[in-house]
Amino acid sequence: MGIVDLFLQASSSVSLLGALALLLFVYFISSVSFSSKKDRKCPPGPKPLPILGNLLQFDLKRPYNTLMKLSKTYGSVFTVYLGPKKVVVLAGYKTVKEALIDHAEEFGERDPIMLVQNANHEHGVLWSNGESWKEMRRFALTNLRDFGMGKKACENKIIEECSYLMEELKKWKGEPFDTTHPINYAVSNIICSMVYGNRFEYDDPEFTSLVDRTNTLIQISGSPSVLVYDLFPWIGPLVNNKKLFQSLFAANKKQNLQLFAAAKEMLNPQMCRSFVDSFLARQQILEKSGTNVHFHDENLMSTVMNLFNAGTDTTATTLRWGLLLMAKYPLIQDQVQEELRRVIGSRQVQVEDRKSLPFTDAVIHETQRLANIVPMALPHKTSQDVTLQGFFIEKGTTVYPLLTSVLYDETEWEKPLNFYPAHFLDKDGKFVKREAFLPFSAGRRICLGEGLAKMELFIFFSTLLQHFRFRPPPGVSEDHLDLTPRVGLTLNPSAHKLCAVSCL
Repeated sequence: MGIVDLFLQASSSVSLLGALALLLFVYFISSVSFSSKKDRKCPPGPKPLPILGNLLQFDLKRPYNTLMKLSKTYGSVFTVYLGPKKVVVLAGYKTVKEALIDHAEEFGERDPIMLVQNANHEHGVLWSNGESWKEMRRFALTNLRDFGMGKKACENKIIEECSYLMEELKKWKGEPFDTTHPINYAVSNIICSMVYGNRFEYDDPEFTSLVDRTNTLIQISGSPSVLVYDLFPWIGPLVNNKKLFQSLFAANKKQNLQLFAAAKEMLNPQMCRSFVDSFLARQQILEKSGTNVHFHDENLMSTVMNLFNAGTDTTATTLRWGLLLMAKYPLIQDQVQEELRRVIGSRQVQVEDRKSLPFTDAVIHETQRLANIVPMALPHKTSQDVTLQGFFIEKGTTVYPLLTSVLYDETEWEKPLNFYPAHFLDKDGKFVKREAFLPFSAGRRICLGEGLAKMELFIFFSTLLQHFRFRPPPGVSEDHLDLTPRVGLTLNPSAHKLCAVSCL
C-alpha cells in the first residue's frame, strides 16, 4: 500500500471538513517545524514536502537503505522528515560513537513507536524513559546475573539446550527443514529459564504459540503500514497490521498473566527461582512498606515481555544467519569445522574454548556484522539541547543511530559488503577486536543481554557446526541461497530451508 493510497482511504473515512481541517493543522505544524532558526546551524538534509516530508523518497520496506544513500549526500549528521516528524540521523562509526558514548546522557532517551507506546504505556526496560526505566533496567541486570547470565550456571543451561536442539535436527535425517522454529525455541528456552524458572518442550503448544506470536509482532512492528501509522495515527482504522498487532499482543499478555498467577501461588520470597519470582517478592516488600513506585503489575508485564522478545528474536535471528552463511560459503564452513575437530574433537564446547577457536569466533562476529539485524537501532530521543559536530539538535528530537553505517563503514572495514571473517583476525590468525563492531548498539541503551547473547551464539554455533554439516536443499546451489533480509523491526533471513547432515 502506497502513501497516497493510505491518505485517500483515510480521507473517505472522515468528513471532508474534518479532513481539510486536519490537513491544514498538520501543514501549519509542519511549516513551523520545517523552519530553522537562523542563528543556529541545524543538520542539513533533503527539502521536505508539506505534510509528507521526505516520505516519497523512502523505500518504506528498507528505510535504512534510503538513509545510507542520503548520508552520502548530506554527511554523517543530517535531517529527514518522516511526514511532519523531524528525525536526525547519525551515520558512520565516529559519529555514532561520539553521540551514544561521548554524549550518552543527551542521546540516551528512547522514542517509542506508536503501537508499542499504546501497548506498553512506557513501562518496561526497552521503550521507557526516566526513573522507571532506570529502576527496571538496574533490577533486570542484577537479577538476570543472579539467575545465571554470564555465569557457569547459564553456560550449563545453554549446553543442555544444545542437546535438545540437536535431537530435533536429527529428526530430519539430513532432509531440508526450515530453521526458524527449532532455533527460535532453543534460544527462547534460555531466557525462559531465567525469566520463568523453567524451559519448555518444543511441542508444547502454549510455549510455541508464545514464541511464534512474538516473532510475528516483531515483524509487524517494522512493516511499512506501521511506520506510516506511527506518523499519521488518524489512519489507524485502515491499518490491518495494527489490529493484528493488538490481537497478538493481547494473547501474549493473557498467557503471561497465567504464568504470573502460577508463580504467585508457588512464591517463596526466600527461594526465588526466576526473574518473575524476584519481582513479585520485591513488590510485596515495597507494598508493605508503602514505598512502592515502580514495582507494579504493568512494569512486570512490560519488562517480562521485553526480555522475552529481545532474548528470543535477536540471538535466534543471528544464529539462523550464521547457519545460512555456512551453507552459502562451504569453504568457510570447512575452516570452522577443521578448527573445531583439531581443538575440541568430540568433547563438548565450552565458553573458555573461545580463545582457542579464533577462526570460529571471527566467523560469529562477522555474521553479526554482516547480518546487521537492527539496522537503525531502536529510535533514540535527545534529553536536552545538544551540539554534535557543530550542528544544533534540540531537546526532544528523534534520533536514528544508523548501525548499518557503522557495521558497513568503508573507513573501518576492508570489505564491508562481503562476508569476510578476516575482519576479526590479524596476520597470524589470532582474533582481534574491532572498535566499530557495535551490533548491540552503545551507550546508555546498549543491549542489556549482550553478555548472554555472546555466550549463546558461541556455544550454539560451535556445537551445531561440530555435529552437523549445513547444506542447501538438493538441487539448490550455494549461489542461489538468498541473503536478502525479510522486512521487519529486525532483519531475519528470507524464508529458506537447509539440510543438517550429521558429521560425528
